[in-house]
Amino acid sequence: MSHVEHKDYAGAKMGMWLFLFTELLLFGGMFILYAVYLARYPHEFTSAGRQLNVVFGTINTLVLLTSSLLVAMAVSAIQRDQRSRSLQMLGGTVLCAAIFMAIKYFEWSAKIAHGIYPGSPHLKSGPPGESVFFGLYYLITGIHGLHVLIGASLLAWVALKIHRGTVHGGDYVLLENAALYWHLVDLIWIFIFPLYYLIL
Repeated sequence: MSHVEHKDYAGAKMGMWLFLFTELLLFGGMFILYAVYLARYPHEFTSAGRQLNVVFGTINTLVLLTSSLLVAMAVSAIQRDQRSRSLQMLGGTVLCAAIFMAIKYFEWSAKIAHGIYPGSPHLKSGPPGESVFFGLYYLITGIHGLHVLIGASLLAWVALKIHRGTVHGGDYVLLENAALYWHLVDLIWIFIFPLYYLIL
């Protein structure tokens, strides 16, 4: 019986790694697109990047790094069968996700209020490279934001299973896989942040 459980565990981990690979291909393709247009419009990308709020971007980076630490602590806690501590760490992770999305909402709202959004008259009247930069900015940060929402929902669902006793020290592959997904979300932001907010 334990051998079957071990096989299922290994299969679940392998399935998750394959899924994460497809996610990396998705974002990798968008980063390649970014690199192609950066080579074409280097000056426009630099001037457009200066219009982004570095403080918001930095805070969100720290928030996601903190969330990755918390989710790793949640996994460590469940391995020791400390369910209440694991739930606390997951609660902190989901709170970090909410803070990240709130900051992103204020950031996007400010940009849209200033007429900076895909197809806006302001961008149409400016250099084409700037329009491309913000088009990619909204596309990539939008898809990443969707991943943050999915990841937070997944962690909340796993937390419910921990609370009910379905996920515990003897069977925690669901939490490990959800944590892997969350680490990927964090890793992708680590690439997004310098490409958009720190472009020189």
